[in-house]
Parts: sequence; C-alpha cells; structure tokens
Amino acid sequence: MANQQQTAARKALITGASSGIGAAFARRLAGEGYGLILVARRAGKLDALARELGGAETLAADLASEEGLACVEARIAAEPALQLLVNNAGFGTKGRFWETAPEGQISMHALHVMATLRLTRAALAGMVARGAGGVINVSSVAAFGQSPGNVSYCATKAWMNSFTEGLDLELRTAGSPVRVQALCPGFTVTGFHEAMEMDVKAIPAWMWLRADAVVAASLRGLARGQAVVVPGAFYKLIVALEKLAPRPIRSAAVVWGGRRR
Repeated sequence: MANQQQTAARKALITGASSGIGAAFARRLAGEGYGLILVARRAGKLDALARELGGAETLAADLASEEGLACVEARIAAEPALQLLVNNAGFGTKGRFWETAPEGQISMHALHVMATLRLTRAALAGMVARGAGGVINVSSVAAFGQSPGNVSYCATKAWMNSFTEGLDLELRTAGSPVRVQALCPGFTVTGFHEAMEMDVKAIPAWMWLRADAVVAASLRGLARGQAVVVPGAFYKLIVALEKLAPRPIRSAAVVWGGRRR
C-alpha cells in the first residue's frame, strides 16, 4: 500500500477511488490542486492511480467491514485540512431479494448506509467547526423509484438521498456554509454494471454518461449549493416523471414491465 503524504492546503478523501466515478473525481480534484486521500479495497489499483496523479495518500480498506470503516473514519477525524469527502464506494447485485445470498444484501446496506453515515459524521464534525467543506454522496437515479431485482440497491440509494437532504436542511438552518450533495447519475461508463454481470449492450449508447461529465456536473452543483444533482437531460426528465406520476401508476408500470422481462 502506497502512503505518499501530500502537503496541499486542502484535502479530499474519495472512497471507491480505484475506478469509475471515484477515479474521475480523483483526476479532476488533483487537477484543481487538492491533496488526495484515496480509499478502496484494491491496493494495487489505488497505487497505480496515485502514481498516475503524481502522488497521493492511499488507504486500502473494506468499508463494509468494521475494521476498514473504523480505520477510514479515524483518518477523516484526524485530517484538519479535509475540504471534501466523496462517498462513492458502492456495488449492485441482481436477482430477487429472497433468492440472492444474504451476505451481499447485508454488505450493501453496510456500505451504502452505515459507511456513508459514519464517514459523513466524521467529516462534518470538523468541517462545521472550521466553517468550510463539502460532502458528496454518490447515489443514483435508482433512488427515485424501485426496480424488481434491485430492491436493496434502490432502497439504500433512496436512504442516501433522504439522509443528504436532511443534512442540507440542518446545515442551512444552523447557518453553516458547509454543503452536502446527493449525486444521482444514470447509466455511466465505469465498469460497475459489468461487475454485476449485466448485459451493457442491451442499453442504448445514448443513455450512457461519461464519468468525467458526471463529476463536472457534481462539482458545479456543489458550488451552487444544490443538494441533489441529476446529470444529463434524459435522466432529469426521468426523475421529473417519477415525481409527477402517482405511485399506483408507477407501481403498475413496474410490475407490467417486470413480468414482460
């Protein structure tokens, strides 16, 4: 594990930094002069990214485990220059809830919910006291509805959105300049869906977002104080329709579509 300390005046800690949206955040923030603390399970990929960026602190940890989560939680609490936390670590599964391995469902809740909660708490304690900083929780458009075969994923991302919006209200009520954001991308070229053994070719090319474009939209939104950011015009439309359609109609459409598949 590489552990190259940087002396930049402001630091960003990114979980799930070894690939996809996390790596795109790392590249963008390194270009903006942030010192980086990169967190993921795969030490080799973290070290390779750190070398590509010209140096970064790396921390190999499994955030679904108590040991790994406590390690990163302590690192955040000990960093006086932390300006940004990106809770990006996550994964998906396929299959009906009662037919999938319980270990995967439990790990998903541990990672998407408990890790997000604890790392955000550790970061905000210092940021609010210093009067500066931000937290980006990488959620999904899946947070705005439900999908058979992805029950826990949709549920944990919905929790992430609600948690983030609640924190935004608390911070603004307290008069704090610290900002939080739920970033809700749709299909993004990251390797995430391949890891789920999903047939990515079944998704039209025009529906796929670039990871760097998702990151750019997120950082623009954070600067504007947007608590929820949905990149891409198509996905903004999908979310708007989700909110407008009555729940019984949405549920009937999901059941109809699921049975056809």
